[in-house]
Amino acid sequence: MTLTELNREDSTRPPVQKGVFARIAGFAHRRRWLALILWVAVMGGAWTVASVAGDDYRNNFTLPGTESQQAADLLAKHGAARAGDTVEIVLRDDGGLRKPGVQQRVKTMLDDVARLPKVGQVHSPYDGEGAISKDGTIGYATVVLDVPSDDMPKADTQRIFDAAQQAEGDGLQAELGGDAARLLGEGGTGAAEGVGLLAALVILVLMFGTVIAAGLPIIIALFAVGSTIGIIVVASHVFTIADWTPPVMTLVGLGVGIDYALLIFARYRAELMCGTEPEQATVNAMDAAGRSVFFAGCTVILALLGLVALGLGSLQGMALSVALTVLVTMLAALTLLPALLGIFGRRFARQFTRRAERRHAKGKAAEGTVWRRLAAVVQRRPLAALLTAAVLLGALVLPAFGMRLGFSDAGSDAPDTTSRQAYDLLSEGFGPGFNGPLLVVTDGAPQAAAAATRALNGTPGIRAAADPMPTPDGKAATVLVFPASAPQDKETSDLVGTLRDDVLPKLSAQNGAQYLVGGATAASEDYSGKVSDRLPLFMAIVVGLSVLLLMAVFRSVLIPLKAALLNLLSIGAALGAMKLVFQDGLFGVEPGPIEAYLPVMVFAIVFGLSMDYEIFLISRIHEEWTRSKDDPSHAVREGLAHTGSVITAAGAIMIVIFGAFMLSPQRLLQQTGFGMAVAIFVDAVIIRCLIVPAAMELMGSRAWWLPAPLARLLPKVELERH
Repeated sequence: MTLTELNREDSTRPPVQKGVFARIAGFAHRRRWLALILWVAVMGGAWTVASVAGDDYRNNFTLPGTESQQAADLLAKHGAARAGDTVEIVLRDDGGLRKPGVQQRVKTMLDDVARLPKVGQVHSPYDGEGAISKDGTIGYATVVLDVPSDDMPKADTQRIFDAAQQAEGDGLQAELGGDAARLLGEGGTGAAEGVGLLAALVILVLMFGTVIAAGLPIIIALFAVGSTIGIIVVASHVFTIADWTPPVMTLVGLGVGIDYALLIFARYRAELMCGTEPEQATVNAMDAAGRSVFFAGCTVILALLGLVALGLGSLQGMALSVALTVLVTMLAALTLLPALLGIFGRRFARQFTRRAERRHAKGKAAEGTVWRRLAAVVQRRPLAALLTAAVLLGALVLPAFGMRLGFSDAGSDAPDTTSRQAYDLLSEGFGPGFNGPLLVVTDGAPQAAAAATRALNGTPGIRAAADPMPTPDGKAATVLVFPASAPQDKETSDLVGTLRDDVLPKLSAQNGAQYLVGGATAASEDYSGKVSDRLPLFMAIVVGLSVLLLMAVFRSVLIPLKAALLNLLSIGAALGAMKLVFQDGLFGVEPGPIEAYLPVMVFAIVFGLSMDYEIFLISRIHEEWTRSKDDPSHAVREGLAHTGSVITAAGAIMIVIFGAFMLSPQRLLQQTGFGMAVAIFVDAVIIRCLIVPAAMELMGSRAWWLPAPLARLLPKVELERH
């Protein structure tokens, strides 16, 4: 039978009853220019308001109920709340910093720094003791800012750095340290986004054979991400949204936007190649793939909203922002894409039909043949395929159990940045713990703080404890404690626990004073502990609700449980790979802890995206199963044949977009992009193409079993056209 005869035969199929997605597609297709103008107006309006208002991003790391937060609250109560942070101008001269010529150059430079904007005070290394190392070669000047580091403009920090650099020469080196200085080594994510989009375009051109067709999914993603970021810029004035939220929104929005549009467009192409008219092909594609996109988007949003249950400050703002990005992306795929298909539909019909006829004339196998054969191979040895894949993934999951959470400091910055060089100089001159001191807050008589200094100086793991500094009202005091280990070392984490559980409670029992361990290093430990404590609740909420949703969609018990288990496996593999690379330093990456909030963030995003692929594949298998009801193996083969290439292409696009963020100078984005790229690779290739067909073969018709009482309780949701 020729391709024309096949098309004619398929075009005689009875009309399909239109659902809500079909009606939306039909309206957008007929009113294509109106839909396009509305989306242009939405994005243009959002960015116009955003440009006028500007952003007001704020990082919120408050942790109610933790000891470090209690220490901060106690200091605020006694009038010692943080008004401004500091940066350090770190100096080195192998000939000695006390040489008269060097002292004069340093003094002149510090006078210049004192006149710069946002600078409150400057403390010279020659004032008092302790600011110059014992050998006299390394020292630091403390620059007190008028604002917290988070609010310090990058341009003003650059002015301080430029002024410090003016003193260099004749053996004198000057570097800038502190949180504000770390921003000088960070750049934008434009290069990463550009590389990711270019790679995605190449994959789409290879898949569809035309640049215009390949460009539509990218256009959808850009409209959705652009509109949402504009909205979030305005929303940052009302809600607490961290400054690292927009890059994460871009990361997820580009991947999801291209994926959703691709899955609908692939179904649209299949309809065109069956001889369907462009408008009806749009309606049919949206009525089938559009439903899958809707429920897939709901699972991603559901997983992200689960982060709100953690109650972790900026993480909540990020979760809501990314959930809004996915929602807008889903709406763009369901409304803007049909409009664009209406504009280019006739051209696509000619191009795809001619391409199919050329393939047929050359005797090439029909699309999906390779995937059909792969499914058949897996089905012949399902247990062997299942065990092989499980062993491979298990090897990646195991390292995740040794993951150490924390926050990276300047010690994880690139070696050529000024913040990293300042960090290394301070470690060399004053010991590794100098870059991350602990802050012991004493609420009681002045003698209690002095007793703490004596006790701490005799504690193993502490290099030195400074003399107490009373608060402005004299009713409390702080003791600066310098560990013998670096801030990111496990020994420092153990020291925090020792002080809180052993040393300070004994001291408190003796004199009745209250002792609290605070500071940035202790707060990092508290944050990590809070994430670990709340993770089980978060996982239970996300996994439980997703399983219920899939039960309603697929009318099955085993398939949702299998999906949840496999998604957890892909996430575990991603976290294990992150641990090997970023914590253990595999491939030459600077070792350090995994950012404390990344495991839950990656869990939420990847769990939702993994459910996307589950819904796309299983819905097509279910569609084949409802036609026959007597051959589950055939349903699995046909389901994979129709979706294998699309899922693989969608996965490849997400991998290159996420992987491109490895080019970002920000360690947070590097870890996020790498972890999600590994998870998508595992999910789209190993799980969907090997484990799922093997598991479905072993389950057989039992895969679609649902107890009658549960069937009556669950709402019935039809995902396929009938």
